Amino acid sequence: MKPLRPFTIGSLYVASLSLIATYFLPLWRIDLWAPQYPEGLSMQIWLDKLSGQVEIINGLNHYIGMAHIKEEMFPEFQFLSYIVAFYIAFGLLTAFLKSRKMLISYLVLLILAGAAALYDFWSWGYEYGHNLSPDAAIKVPGMSYQPPLIGYKELLNFGAYSIPDAGGWVFVAVGILVILLVACETYFCQPKNQLVPKSNVSPALVVFLLGTMASLQSCAQQPEPIRYGQEACVFCKMTIMDKKFASEIVNSKGKAFKFDDLSCMVKYIKTNQLKQEELTFVVVNDYNRPGELIDTKTAIFLSSKELRSPMRGDIAAFSDKASAEAVKAKFSEAKILTWKEVFESL
Repeated sequence: MKPLRPFTIGSLYVASLSLIATYFLPLWRIDLWAPQYPEGLSMQIWLDKLSGQVEIINGLNHYIGMAHIKEEMFPEFQFLSYIVAFYIAFGLLTAFLKSRKMLISYLVLLILAGAAALYDFWSWGYEYGHNLSPDAAIKVPGMSYQPPLIGYKELLNFGAYSIPDAGGWVFVAVGILVILLVACETYFCQPKNQLVPKSNVSPALVVFLLGTMASLQSCAQQPEPIRYGQEACVFCKMTIMDKKFASEIVNSKGKAFKFDDLSCMVKYIKTNQLKQEELTFVVVNDYNRPGELIDTKTAIFLSSKELRSPMRGDIAAFSDKASAEAVKAKFSEAKILTWKEVFESL
């Protein structure tokens, strides 16, 4: 097997040595916002410690029966620094030996480490959010307080973000770089007369890795289910009740904003001067399938005063034109609209 290319070797040296930065940077952060804390509270997770406003968060969590957060509850702090040292050494050794097999092994080990870290964080969050003290001052039957794995989640009157911090993004960057190096070395950068045979496992491995990345990205941000009868519209503050007209936007940070009427959502976007291309999701209830959210970009809209939506925007969304036409036939005055026309009319 041919040795690694000079560019790959140099990139591996840089990638491996960049992991040293994770000893001096936080890996993950959890941010909390609430009306009484408009500036927010934050907690950072490092390789071997916690930082941020941990004690204030503990004081708040005490009222709902959550365990006291302390470094002793994270046994991972005892060995994470050694694991990172192993990855640094393995990457440098791979570059020194110029071994393609070791490069692929390095990538597999990085993916396994990432998957294990996410699962470990999820399992801690599950235990932390579900194992509540029976003597808590505030009890909400059936309520749990598991923080989000990635993205945004509402916990009572708090909004919680969970995202990688600077050190975590270093790991993400290293993983992406190694994926590209493996793809280049095993397939894409080969001379045409030396391409790896189709039966070779490398192309399949590349496809699998790219698919894994796409799956992780799609899991990170998704529209949240609307809790009808419990949540209030962000714009008009009325309780969201009608499953035929509710809507939702999710911003680039994964935070969801929910509305009881399409008109409220459009007015909120315009009032806050939100650029639609910066919103990850803009979805609305399907009129024929109450409670099911569909993308506004592909939806067909029907406008009629006879629809009588909660805040009298009187516009309904449908997943296909035939469904919209069928409902339109029931009203004396109704008009089919596109999303652009809806946005401009409200």
